[in-house]
Amino acid sequence: MRRIGVVVNPIAGMGGRVGLKGTDGKVAEAQRRGAEPRAPDRAREALEAVDDTDAAVDLLTYGDPMGETVAREAGFDPTVVGEPADPDATTGEDTRSAVRAFVDTGVDVVLFVGGDGTAVDVATAIDGAGSETPMLGVPAGVKVYSSVFGVTPRAAGHIVATFAATERAEVNDIDEDAFRGGEVVTELRAVATVPVADQRQSAKQRGGGSIETLASAVAEEAEPGVTYVLGPGSTVGEIKSRLGFDGTALGVDVWRDGEVVAADASEQEILDALGEENVIVVSPIGGQGFVFGRGNQQLSPAVIRRSSIQVVASSRKLDEIGRLRVDTGDSDLDESLTGWLRVRVGRYQQRLVEVVA
Repeated sequence: MRRIGVVVNPIAGMGGRVGLKGTDGKVAEAQRRGAEPRAPDRAREALEAVDDTDAAVDLLTYGDPMGETVAREAGFDPTVVGEPADPDATTGEDTRSAVRAFVDTGVDVVLFVGGDGTAVDVATAIDGAGSETPMLGVPAGVKVYSSVFGVTPRAAGHIVATFAATERAEVNDIDEDAFRGGEVVTELRAVATVPVADQRQSAKQRGGGSIETLASAVAEEAEPGVTYVLGPGSTVGEIKSRLGFDGTALGVDVWRDGEVVAADASEQEILDALGEENVIVVSPIGGQGFVFGRGNQQLSPAVIRRSSIQVVASSRKLDEIGRLRVDTGDSDLDESLTGWLRVRVGRYQQRLVEVVA
């Protein structure tokens, strides 16, 4: 019987689709912009994957909105080990309290739902309890830079129910204020015990290689009347520069016929700016290979379904990645995006790369 402690950060990822690049200290603003909770659905998907393994599981969780209802909806009868101090305004201390309770009851693994900030809280609580209890994250935050997450919610659920060995992995976090200003400032916050699994995410690495020729070619081939939705990152940033504007380094910009239609746009702003013909231009995250679902949640399923997709990357980055990944939050869309994709790596060159969910 495997004992799994499950804790959900209910506000994780809310800032992504509304263009906030994170939710730390920005919950009220995210809600004002119409953000909807993302973490409960991700938690439910992970727990349904646990159930699908048919493993013998004893599930422990925290009171709503930090796990109880989604656990029951996934078919479990969980033991509730405590309640958040204020269900309407959960905090990192609530997460840490839940994890300490899990460790005290002797769980075999902690499954948390959130982003890097939540990962820091979980690792801190485990370490503070003098424990080496394994932990694994269900990716639900805007920032997912650490190597302590499953590549998708279903992968995370399968891993915690079936893993047979553990290893040590990094927990990283970034300065969200600097991130919103276009600068990535990462910090190693902990080293945690995690399950060994192929479907665990790698830590984000910065890809290398010259992109000037690639960017020039993409910019030169921009067609009149077509709306270009340009994702974050240095590779697409070079394309923005070649189109003649200073793009948002870590945000999504929309460009059409020589003009920026929307800068640092939220999901709704992108949808409002779309035209008859739309092209999303994105580059995978170095080291991880994610095309959608990490740092660009503004490119939501609704945006993707109205657009064609052009993926650009240096050959060096693709060599490091191996495969591309998608995690849009819509399993049907993810499935439709899998398979072999032509990735542009130069003015004329393309490479076939496998896309997996």
